[in-house]
Amino acid sequence: MTESQSSPIIKLVDVRKSYQMGALTTQVVQGISLDIHAGEYVCIMGPSGCGKSTLLNLLGCLDQPTSGDYFLGGKNVAHLDDDALSEVRCRNLGFIFQSYNLIQQLTVIENIAVPLYYRGASDKEMREKAERLAAQVGLSHRLHHKPNELSGGQQQRVAIARALVNDPLVILADEATGNLDSKSGQEILGIFDELNAQGKTLVFVTHDERMVRRCKRIVRLEDGVIAHDIPGGPAAPALAAAA
Repeated sequence: MTESQSSPIIKLVDVRKSYQMGALTTQVVQGISLDIHAGEYVCIMGPSGCGKSTLLNLLGCLDQPTSGDYFLGGKNVAHLDDDALSEVRCRNLGFIFQSYNLIQQLTVIENIAVPLYYRGASDKEMREKAERLAAQVGLSHRLHHKPNELSGGQQQRVAIARALVNDPLVILADEATGNLDSKSGQEILGIFDELNAQGKTLVFVTHDERMVRRCKRIVRLEDGVIAHDIPGGPAAPALAAAA
């Protein structure tokens, strides 16, 4: 058995998340246990308010569980302080957002290099890595353009390159194709296919049936718990709807 088979890259153990609003406690994630191994392509689905975004925030160390344990790369990160969580995010996680979250004043190459800047990388390392990743996502001809000079699909390509620049353990995305037209969305999905074929671990929240057909595993949430955990593939949207 290989290391990736024996040791999950992500392991949640009875993770719960609640929010206190005055005297009212709202339970959003209600006891989720989940293993994700290196190289998986997982889509998290479910109706509005089921806890998808909260779960993604927990996986991304943007929020902390009220109780339970979260092992990322074998290390329990559930209850680290803010500085330690920031370091975990920088070194181990890549984020892709629906709204791209690019810095408007920076060029393509500068946006891609931002995570390296926060790690204290040299100018040479930042330039070389950013140029290589820009080429990987098809933007070598746009290195010195700013976000407002790019299409939505091109901006999302910049966001993907930025997510890859620190060679993270896991790439997380929230509705990564949600703001794109059909053609751009298909192109971005093709990039995700290539990344997964290269062994990248992808965990995405999505309503996009095209993505669901391409992923390898669907985790469907309902009322803060995992209702179904089923294979992805061409029949997945119908299975997920019926599950």
